[in-house]
Amino acid sequence: MTGRNSFTSFDRFVPGLSHDDGVAPGFWLVFRESSLLVSMDDSPTLIPFAVEIPSLDLRAGQAHFLGTAEGHPCLAAEVPAGAFPPEGWRFVGLRSLFSAVSDSFFGVAARAFEVVEWDRTHRFCGRCGAPTRAKEKERARECPACGLPSYPRISPAVIVAVTRGDRILLARAPRFPSGLYSVLAGFVEPGETLEECVRREVREETGIEVRAIRYFASQPWPFPNSLMIAFIAEHARGEIVIDSAELVDAGWYTAGALPQIPDRITVARRLIDWFTSGRGEGTG
Repeated sequence: MTGRNSFTSFDRFVPGLSHDDGVAPGFWLVFRESSLLVSMDDSPTLIPFAVEIPSLDLRAGQAHFLGTAEGHPCLAAEVPAGAFPPEGWRFVGLRSLFSAVSDSFFGVAARAFEVVEWDRTHRFCGRCGAPTRAKEKERARECPACGLPSYPRISPAVIVAVTRGDRILLARAPRFPSGLYSVLAGFVEPGETLEECVRREVREETGIEVRAIRYFASQPWPFPNSLMIAFIAEHARGEIVIDSAELVDAGWYTAGALPQIPDRITVARRLIDWFTSGRGEGTG
């Protein structure tokens, strides 16, 4: 059984590690590197509904059960980098689906991508080099030689909206698309609290000290395995002096005069929307 199923939403997704019915048709999130297999139809986003990968004329590695969606299994798999999509299907970069899918769909797709990426990059033991194997009853791979377990990697990163009265601090990194500005972000270092990371990242990138750090929200970010932990903070002292290795520009912006900002699905945009909504301005 193979078909196209509209699944721009996974609102009824229930996470899980295993399922009893191994022959039930399910929803497949099939990746070729960081691209997801979707229908050639432009809208809505369609993903395969099938019993197994060979019925899609594809050869894949390990199938990973993610949970259930509308009572059906939801599975992830990876195909080789040179694989061609079946007729009527195409591989689309996960980032490009931002505006086409719901938050719930993107969350499940992010989970699927992180699982297949972890499985691909942990085929051998990091301690002794022996081939690893899937561990029963856990989302883990283990080394049969030395016993080292390897779990899906999650890299925590902070992202922070820094305000100064009626202005917000926005910056441009060299890797950003032309004209795009966002709030500051950076990875947490070993032995560091999230609050310490907020202070350090803002200080290192802009020379500014912050205070009144408050938690805002979090978001999985599967590029490839980050967890974005969002905060709000206030300017304490200092003027902007950018780290040219990290940023090309930074400045204070009012709600009514923002530059180009990130997509609505990102937690960065949610932080900026929080700022503008509190000042009676829409973001368009």
